Amino acid sequence: MLLDTVSEEELKRRVAEELALEQAKKESEKQKQLKQSKELDQESAHEQLTRAILRERISSEEERSRAKHLIKQLEEKDRVIKKQDEFYKQQLARLEERETLGGAGGSRAQRPTKGLESAEFYKVTTEQYQKATEEVEAKFKRYDFHPVCADLQAQILQCYRQHTHQTLSCSALAAQYMHCVNQAKQGTLEKGG
Repeated sequence: MLLDTVSEEELKRRVAEELALEQAKKESEKQKQLKQSKELDQESAHEQLTRAILRERISSEEERSRAKHLIKQLEEKDRVIKKQDEFYKQQLARLEERETLGGAGGSRAQRPTKGLESAEFYKVTTEQYQKATEEVEAKFKRYDFHPVCADLQAQILQCYRQHTHQTLSCSALAAQYMHCVNQAKQGTLEKGG
């Protein structure tokens, strides 16, 4: 009977050790899985943020390119307007010269008719000039553009520099940045641009 008691206690002790060992293995496996999951989440968040920053940089480059194109259009518009302005100034100078020459040497009966023709020609020329100017200005509208969420982008880059191995520390800023970019896109779509 003493042998049975010792065997039974030994058996209970071994069972308890086996259970404790099994529990420790399960806990260790659980910790390992949590660590892997956390690392995957960090990598995923970092990758998403990197993609978002790259998309924003591409978008900024596209905006810069668009701005350069618009600047060229505006320069062309200014050149056309200056050319037309010079043309109409020359026309006006010719009209005034004709008026001066026509008034000095012509008969009195002809002067009023020439004066009316010159005035009418001047009026038509001025109207054409105004119309052409308005058409050119309508064709080349001025656009202002501003970088989207530039302050948040700068904050994120600074955060990444400060926390190179702790990228999740910047996740709140990244979320704000993504929200800001999405709102800007939505606003642009609503405006029709």
